[in-house]
Amino acid sequence: RHLPPPPPPPPPAAMETDPRVIIGPSGSVSRSDLRADLERRGQDPESLDLGTNMMLHILYGYLPMPPVSPTATISLAGASRVPDGVDRISRLPDVVLLDIISRLPAKDAARTAALASRWRPLWRSAPLTLVDSHLLPDGGASGPLIIGAPSPRAVTAAVSSALAAHPGPFRCVHLTCSTMEEHRGELSRWLDILVAKGVKELVFVNRPWPMDLRLPSTLFSCASLTRLYLGVWRLPDTTTVPRGARFPNLLELGLCMNVMEDRDLAFMLDRSPVLEFLLIMWSQTGVRLRLVSQSLRCLQLALTCLQYIDVVDAPRLERLFQWETVPRAEPTPPGNKKRPSWIKIGRAPNLRVLGYLEPGGQELGISNTIIVAGSKENIVPSVQILAMVVQFGVRSAVKKVPGFLRCFPNLETLHVHSPTLSGEPTGKVNLKFWQEDGPIKCVLRSLKKVFFYEFRGSRSEVAFLKFIAETGRVLEQMVVVVAAECFSPGDDGVNAKLKPLTGAKWNSKACQLELFKSPRTGGGGPAYSTKIACDFGWADPFDLQ
Repeated sequence: RHLPPPPPPPPPAAMETDPRVIIGPSGSVSRSDLRADLERRGQDPESLDLGTNMMLHILYGYLPMPPVSPTATISLAGASRVPDGVDRISRLPDVVLLDIISRLPAKDAARTAALASRWRPLWRSAPLTLVDSHLLPDGGASGPLIIGAPSPRAVTAAVSSALAAHPGPFRCVHLTCSTMEEHRGELSRWLDILVAKGVKELVFVNRPWPMDLRLPSTLFSCASLTRLYLGVWRLPDTTTVPRGARFPNLLELGLCMNVMEDRDLAFMLDRSPVLEFLLIMWSQTGVRLRLVSQSLRCLQLALTCLQYIDVVDAPRLERLFQWETVPRAEPTPPGNKKRPSWIKIGRAPNLRVLGYLEPGGQELGISNTIIVAGSKENIVPSVQILAMVVQFGVRSAVKKVPGFLRCFPNLETLHVHSPTLSGEPTGKVNLKFWQEDGPIKCVLRSLKKVFFYEFRGSRSEVAFLKFIAETGRVLEQMVVVVAAECFSPGDDGVNAKLKPLTGAKWNSKACQLELFKSPRTGGGGPAYSTKIACDFGWADPFDLQ
């Protein structure tokens, strides 16, 4: 979370023909050459492995958990033996025994053949779950392998044996341990076998280096996939993929730290007609996404250089998240001039949840235009929950907030994160600004809940909250999470900072003001959970308190 933003991508025209890797000078440069280059420049070569391990550590946090665990407890471990000694489990129908085997780690599933003759043929016909980290000597208990550690050739060989020995199908396969540059032959064979044997869920991460090893286009022949996560690859060149290739059953797609051209990403979305969940994490070439999907329900972008998102036609899209994205930067003498990324929302009639938008760091375009009292308003009437990151110490950023809020006339819940400024404040905004800027429909008519995180008591923060308190007619709850540093002995005191707010003339007499001390120290971005974000059973995915 606290890594510096990646270097800027090249200009868009260059990206369309040759996307450049933005993690390091080039993903194809060897690790030894990069270490030597750091040493020549007087920098610690160990910092390369440290940074790469940090990135991989974050990547692993975005991967789905395997459905089986070698350390799972056995609920009947303390049960007494059956008095008559009859093996009743083996008398269960085949369909039940096959389900039991499919819920075991691969090694344990194979061992069931030794239980009794009844079990001997079953494991070969049970849908198998294969997780390569479970084949490590400690079963993966020590966590992911670090960069610099040798590729575990015994594990790679065991994966090859298991894939060849089991006739399929494979319920779930997680491959995250091998440095595939050293095993190019296995890479092709593994994909051929997984395609032939109908893998349902595949998580495939290449341990660098290099960072941009090309994934074989065989992957596009895997029509059985329902979930696919790819990490630290260069996506297949889709110009060489057969026209009929598609993912007819793919529901969930995660692309983490990959090199991908715009046309390859568009190809994958176009060939996934039932895709509901898409995650793009730390794209090595930045993100330029033109979204046309009749099935997608949830889109997540995280820790990546974002140029634009253009939601052209997504009738089922309900949630759109971007977390810790950075805008593109284009070189202009004497340095880099940052241009804001932009989000354009076209046809998305079911979009309910949106965030984290950043006024001042992003431009927001709405193509839904209606006429209100003779004037045009660009709105997304469906959005009910919105999250924003607002630099309250930057006047130009705060002045964009009213325009953002006017795009969402039916907003019911607003989350605002106030980050620590990295530089000096550039002006403050007082209550008069909000009063003179004109009415904001959602604040007047629909806003019921406001959550404000990392409140420090600045004049701009207080003015914003006071404006909502004195204007909101249906406001029911305002939660203010006060930054931990405000409770330090040398601080002016929390009560003094909150006095202008507690003494405000609240428009809604039923509203409750709730105050909490932030559990976080040292700043950082807003709290976020990728697992909760795509969990539709969680009504408000930004409310993690």
